[in-house]
Amino acid sequence: MRELDDVVVTGLGAITPLGTGVAETWEALLAGKSGIRAADHIVEGLVAGTLATDPAASLTPVQAKRLDRSQQSAAVAAAEAWMDAGLVDPDPERLAVAIGTGIGGVESLLHEHDVLAASGVRRVSPRTVPMLMPNAAAAVVSIEYGAQAGVYTPVSACSSGAEAIALGARLIRAGEADVVIVGGTEAAITPITVAGFTQARALAKSTGDAADASRPFATDRNGFVIGEGAAVLILESAEHAAAREARVYAVLAGAGIASDAHHMTAPAPDGRGQIQAMRRALGQAGLDPAGIAHVNAHATGTPVGDVAEARAIASVFGTDMAVTAPKGAIGHLFGGAGAIEALLSVLAIRDGVIPPTRNLTLETVDPDIGLDVVTTRRDLPQPAVLSNSFGFGGQNVSLVFTRP
Repeated sequence: MRELDDVVVTGLGAITPLGTGVAETWEALLAGKSGIRAADHIVEGLVAGTLATDPAASLTPVQAKRLDRSQQSAAVAAAEAWMDAGLVDPDPERLAVAIGTGIGGVESLLHEHDVLAASGVRRVSPRTVPMLMPNAAAAVVSIEYGAQAGVYTPVSACSSGAEAIALGARLIRAGEADVVIVGGTEAAITPITVAGFTQARALAKSTGDAADASRPFATDRNGFVIGEGAAVLILESAEHAAAREARVYAVLAGAGIASDAHHMTAPAPDGRGQIQAMRRALGQAGLDPAGIAHVNAHATGTPVGDVAEARAIASVFGTDMAVTAPKGAIGHLFGGAGAIEALLSVLAIRDGVIPPTRNLTLETVDPDIGLDVVTTRRDLPQPAVLSNSFGFGGQNVSLVFTRP
């Protein structure tokens, strides 16, 4: 029987490199497809997890013109999640929004800077500031659905989307909202971001086939593939969901947040922040490590980061834990990563299946990983999944989802 103080997931929406919508994305992931492709139109020789379709195509021309690509993506994902949840006229004073992003409207910023340089002040769009500000995606969603219980924008690098989900759960548990629209979005595949990551030697080098470029946990991994997209979940108190007889996908049983306080880009060598985040999520969920059947790893494909996370996971769960890394198929969505991977964790529970890690076989798994890396889809033995998201600045978030 459902506990009335549970936080439950009742709606899902996404737009990703694998597809427009939750069903397309999930089916492609399970089939081992890739959303990573050549992106020479952005930077010569670049491979990236660009969106499968233009988000503007799902909006009216006026909406598309007024929104940055990151905001467009959030709006598209939120519309699907809202419809999926079947919400009808919720109390606006009990409805909140929390949508994270790592960068915000950088495409709009760069475009209008070019306009300024080429044509002067009078040609710059009056919508420039609303299109570039990081909180705009959350604000757009709050305006669309009349959310008056607060609008929040976690900006915590690659953990932004997961932090937004954790924040949404806190708002519900604190009694500040009955429903929270949560998620993450990013559209930052630009020459300046690509150049910055290239200079930091963080981006993967293509081996010829773009689809093979992102290789989390592989012996020959050499960096991450930049991606874009958005995912949105509808969180509700179990009491609110039960009162309207909503379909429940999963329970957000626990959320753990911890910080390394170590380095701007490198994880703490002892994994303390990652370990603490996982343990806090387990503690809030009331589970011991044996209660988790599967970890959706942050695993970006960097030589140092993947091993550091694997050691942290082993410290908490032991070396038999089954892990998967969706970034092999979709790339690294930065502020959207934690949200889409939380969504995938919910779907794993719904369908009782662990998705495969693309571009990986049992023979190519790095021996230093030392975990049970899932290379072909398999059954989920028990309905409890932990999803990790770790960001620059040492910001770590872990989420635990269980079957309702």
